[in-house]
Amino acid sequence: MLEGLYSAAAGMETAQTQLDTVANNIANQNTPGYQAEILGFQNLLYTTDNNAPSTALVGAGSAAATLGYSQTQGSLQQTGNPLDIALSGPGYIQVRQANGTVGLTRNGTLQLNARGQITTSLGMELVPPITLPKGTQPTQVSIASDGTVSVGQAKVGQIRIVQVTAPDKLMPQGGSVFSASAASGPVRAAKGVTLQQGYLEQSNVDLNTEITDMMSAQQAYQMGSRAVQMEAQLGQIAATLK
Repeated sequence: MLEGLYSAAAGMETAQTQLDTVANNIANQNTPGYQAEILGFQNLLYTTDNNAPSTALVGAGSAAATLGYSQTQGSLQQTGNPLDIALSGPGYIQVRQANGTVGLTRNGTLQLNARGQITTSLGMELVPPITLPKGTQPTQVSIASDGTVSVGQAKVGQIRIVQVTAPDKLMPQGGSVFSASAASGPVRAAKGVTLQQGYLEQSNVDLNTEITDMMSAQQAYQMGSRAVQMEAQLGQIAATLK
């Protein structure tokens, strides 16, 4: 009897995980460069029921796990801000995280800090860093499709565009920043990826898909809840019979 209770509880936990994932995707629908999280499901361990008249396998429910992040290209929206950049193609720009490690992001909302360095909206410097001449105004900055940054006729640096073999296996670090992993493969120079100045890539969250998944998860949670209630009632009946 307890096996049924555990299986139903595992199903409820899986549905809750799916709801949390959907909620996070929807919350980031308007975050530039955000890549929707993709969730997968698997059966938990099956065991033999020794009390059954025949050899029967009893499942322990299901579990959810992140399969990766959607690599669908988000739509590009013109902003008119010369420090905004959008990536066209499967690549990332490199940033320096607070812990000193290199992160990867598609969020091209850039700004200048007090030292004239180009940073992300979260204050992370680019890798390699780019510092503009003192007194440079954003309107004076030109960013070419290959990432070359110029002020007037003078080149001041280049935004490095990189990619990995399996981008869906990158490790999330928060704030639409990822880090390379053994599964994703090492970082290398990107091919066939370009930058567009004055644009931002919108998130690739598909609201219709997320709402459908949310409704499915809610129904699964309700079914699991009813199963738990039934198991509890059967337990009470069994205790009364004893």
